[in-house]
Amino acid sequence: MNDKQIKAFIRTGVKTRKPVGDGLYIRVQTKGLAYWEVRYTINSKRRFMTIEGGLYPTMPLVAAKAEAAKIKLLAKTGKDPLAERNRLCNGQPKTVNDLFEIWYAKLSKRIKSHAANKRHYLNEIKPHIGNLAITQVVPIDIQNILDKIVSSKRPTVANKTLICCKQLLNEACKLGLITYNPASPFKVTDAGGEEKSRDRALSEPELTITFKVLRDNSDIFTRDNYLALALLVSLGVRKGELIAAQWQEFDFEKQDWSLPAERSKTGVAINIPLPDSTIPWFEELHIRSCGSDYVFPSRRASKRRGYISDDTLNHALAKILGKKVDSKKQPYENFLGKAGVDDFTPHDMRRTCRTLLSGLGITKDIAKKCLNHKVEGIDGTYDRYDYFEQRREALTKLSHLIAPLVNDVSNITPLAKQA
Repeated sequence: MNDKQIKAFIRTGVKTRKPVGDGLYIRVQTKGLAYWEVRYTINSKRRFMTIEGGLYPTMPLVAAKAEAAKIKLLAKTGKDPLAERNRLCNGQPKTVNDLFEIWYAKLSKRIKSHAANKRHYLNEIKPHIGNLAITQVVPIDIQNILDKIVSSKRPTVANKTLICCKQLLNEACKLGLITYNPASPFKVTDAGGEEKSRDRALSEPELTITFKVLRDNSDIFTRDNYLALALLVSLGVRKGELIAAQWQEFDFEKQDWSLPAERSKTGVAINIPLPDSTIPWFEELHIRSCGSDYVFPSRRASKRRGYISDDTLNHALAKILGKKVDSKKQPYENFLGKAGVDDFTPHDMRRTCRTLLSGLGITKDIAKKCLNHKVEGIDGTYDRYDYFEQRREALTKLSHLIAPLVNDVSNITPLAKQA
């Protein structure tokens, strides 16, 4: 049959199917409305299947013939095309984006710190293969993803993205969508290489220079970022715990921050003592938050969450270190490097806090408690005392060093001379 004959058949209004050729049929549903069907044989049984999206003339004859050929070819491999379609329509993901939604929903129930996986997927994986059918992903796709990250000199991100790819496509294997994980042949050496544990901690002189440089360049490193960095080194908390903090967690009369279990990396709630010097910083942040529920509210309209991005502080610090973080803008000069301060990250403030506590004579056990480290073994099981007052004393002692640097007070007592 040709198009002219098909249109004549449809005008008859007879509710039946008519062969077009090579297993393709046109079926009239009502007068003027018809759709394509394919006849194929599977396990010695003849079956009919409606072509998806096969309304005539929206799908022309040439396109219908092509779809029919694909369906018959699948049947020849021993797979029932109709059963395969029903299986995919029964909540099964088709694209990598669909797969991610299923995998991430499971991941978020098992792991507290799962946001990084979503970030790596959205930023690094989705632009390359998000719209691909899961069965179309091949190893070269994974290689291209890794190559782009490595070329941008982000080895740690490359390693974490590789892990994300492997876990994501393992989910496809579990669901029976693929039998082979195209990310499995890749190792760390194919991504960012073996990583060494960071050991960067800023010295007292470096902190003095750092806060001065940041103050002198407040047009680049904003006041909110400045106070966030000051709180990280003063309290020893994790960046993620600080930037997601809500005002309802604080009792400023008792000078106490109640970090809930669901936001604590250890999964255990903890009360964090706030030294006197930090209270004015929080008061300023409260004004700057303009009524937001969050201490560090998002600076752009976002439906995803109400507080700043995980990358905000890192990007701000990278700018002041002369690194390129915006593809459309030239980087600034390395203001900190010119002043004699080597590269560091916001997380290094936590290590700096721990190092300074040791320098102040704070015992190892109390210093660990200040950083909310998870205590392993039998001590972690049976010792439930939170050492709150001892931690308050330790952080107060540390604040006598940090606050003058942050507040630009000249009468700073050198660490070595403190009691």
